[in-house]
Amino acid sequence: MHTTHFRNLLHLRWQKVIVGALLLGQAILFSANAQTSSYYRKHLEHYDDKPVHYGFLFALPVTRFGIVHSNTFLTQDTLNRITAPATAGFRMGFVVNGYLNDSWDIRTTPSVSLYDRRVQYEYAKGSTRNELREATWIEIPVLFKYKSQRRMNTRMYMLGGMTFGFETNVRKRLRQGSDFLNTRGSDLTVDYGFGLEQFLAYTKFSPEIRFSHGILNLFRSNDLNTASNGIRRLTSHTVTIYLMFE
Repeated sequence: MHTTHFRNLLHLRWQKVIVGALLLGQAILFSANAQTSSYYRKHLEHYDDKPVHYGFLFALPVTRFGIVHSNTFLTQDTLNRITAPATAGFRMGFVVNGYLNDSWDIRTTPSVSLYDRRVQYEYAKGSTRNELREATWIEIPVLFKYKSQRRMNTRMYMLGGMTFGFETNVRKRLRQGSDFLNTRGSDLTVDYGFGLEQFLAYTKFSPEIRFSHGILNLFRSNDLNTASNGIRRLTSHTVTIYLMFE
C-alpha cells in the first residue's frame, strides 16, 4: 500500500512538471513570435519624394572675435593683453531644403542673429576695459548636406558651405566719448557641421551643431581709440546649436 501510494504521488508530480514545462515553452514561443512580428511605424515614409521642404529654426550661437595683434601692440607699455571673450547670442529663421539625390541635399537657412561681440583690454596697472558691439545680423548660408541612409525614423548628416552676413543696426556702448571698437558691417564665413534628423508623426526634427569661421578682416582702425591700434585683424568664430523643424 505504501509503495503504491508513493508511486501515485511521484507520477502526479511528474505530470505537474511536464504540464508546467509545456506552458512555459508556449509562453516563450508566443513572446518570440510577438517580438518578430511587431510593427514599427515609419513616420513620413514618403518624405523624400518632395523636391523642396520648408521649415523654421531656433538657434543658440556662441561667438567671439579671433584677434591678430599688430606690431604696435609690442611697443605699447601700458597695454598687457587684448582678448575677445566668447558671448552667447540668439538666432531664428527659416529652412529651405532642396533634394538632389539619395545622398545629397542643398540647403539654405536665412536667419536673423543677435550678437554681442566683445573685446577686452587689460592694462599694466591692473585695470580692464571692455568694448561691446551689439548688432543684428542677417545671414544667408548656402550649404551642401550629405545624408546617410534612413534607419526607420532616424538619419544622420554632415554639411558644409559658406554664409554671407551683413549688419542691419548697431548699438555701441561707449565709455569715453567716441572711443569705441569699429568693425565692418559685412562678413563671409566658412561653415561646417553635423546633425540628426528625427522623423516624427507630423514633422521632422533636426538638432544640429554648426561651426563658422570668418575669412574677412572685420577690423577698422579708429584714431580716437588708441588701444585698438594693437589690433591688426579681427575675424568671427561661432559655434551654433540649431533646433530645426521641417
